[in-house]
Amino acid sequence: MMITQKLLDWFDAHRRTHLPWREDPTPYHVWVSEIMLQQTRVETVLPYYERFMDRLPDLRDLAEVDEDSLLKLWQGLGYYSRAKNLKKAAQVIIEDHGGKIPRNWEDLTALPGIGPYTAGAILSIAFQEPYLAPDGNLYRIGARMTMEEGEIEKSSSKRRVEDFLRSFLSKDRPGDFNQALMDLGSGVCLAKGQPLCRACPLQEGCLAFREGRQGEFPRRKEKKKRREEEKTLLLIRGGEDVLLVRRPQKGLLGGLWSLPMLTGHWDEKEVSAWMKERMGQTSSSYSVRYNGSYRHIFSHVEWDMICYLLEESGPNRYLVGEKDGAFFASSTDGEDLEAFDEAVWASPEDLAREYSIPSAFLPFFTEAEVEES
Repeated sequence: MMITQKLLDWFDAHRRTHLPWREDPTPYHVWVSEIMLQQTRVETVLPYYERFMDRLPDLRDLAEVDEDSLLKLWQGLGYYSRAKNLKKAAQVIIEDHGGKIPRNWEDLTALPGIGPYTAGAILSIAFQEPYLAPDGNLYRIGARMTMEEGEIEKSSSKRRVEDFLRSFLSKDRPGDFNQALMDLGSGVCLAKGQPLCRACPLQEGCLAFREGRQGEFPRRKEKKKRREEEKTLLLIRGGEDVLLVRRPQKGLLGGLWSLPMLTGHWDEKEVSAWMKERMGQTSSSYSVRYNGSYRHIFSHVEWDMICYLLEESGPNRYLVGEKDGAFFASSTDGEDLEAFDEAVWASPEDLAREYSIPSAFLPFFTEAEVEES
């Protein structure tokens, strides 16, 4: 138990005290914060968490919020399925659990978006139940301490590391134990760069430190190369309004608002010809000019995007977005324009307050249009 006590003593002296979910670790606060923290830095999450709790202070508010408002709160955090699953899980908790977040493993892990890590965090931090919360930090620390030879992505390797760390899990302070490992991994036993082993309270029990082989662990599978896709975005303006289309619910960025998107890279002449072909004389009321480029990386794909600004120069602006217009028709029967479910004209106020724009598209808007209220 020497390792356990050293870790907790270190945590008492070095714990991060500026995290609001630690100051009031209710099950709801822990749950929302841990979902936000998945694949996202603490410094990034802080303002989102504060704003989220201001708008949705309890579970019932989350269950009843409309999806567009929820996604607007989430705008910029990415991985929007996390937000959708939060709402789905909140609805299940109200319907099946009397509005109380379950405090047992089976019911928690049955909820949308809650896996072993999130369940372990909620149970240990909010309920003080002796569960491990195995995230990347814990796997990295455990793999270095044991010099785990298997690739850490393998379930067998994870299980051995978990068993090792679980043997030191504090029964009296399980939440602090997990949070100590999280803080140790983010600030000392680093994923990138040289780990700060001299500052680590666990160095005496770390095999990799003893042999000077910290950089070799954890072992990892060779990553598959991301596929690259070329996209052409259309920023279509009618006065100050912008035409937005909603992406299909299934697939990448499902259900989110986007700019109309063409497959491949198009030049100005091709965009103008495409507009004329699909919209006839209406297209002549729009000028076309280049509006920049941006490369956005998702987990398995990389979008190489260019954008064109189409601005009205005549009185026909709303023909572009009419429900029965050619623009809509080509969303279903055209091979060039990627499919969408609906379209709206959004004012600058709408963009700032109502419609969630994924970060992949934000570089093509002005800051005033997408800054949050």
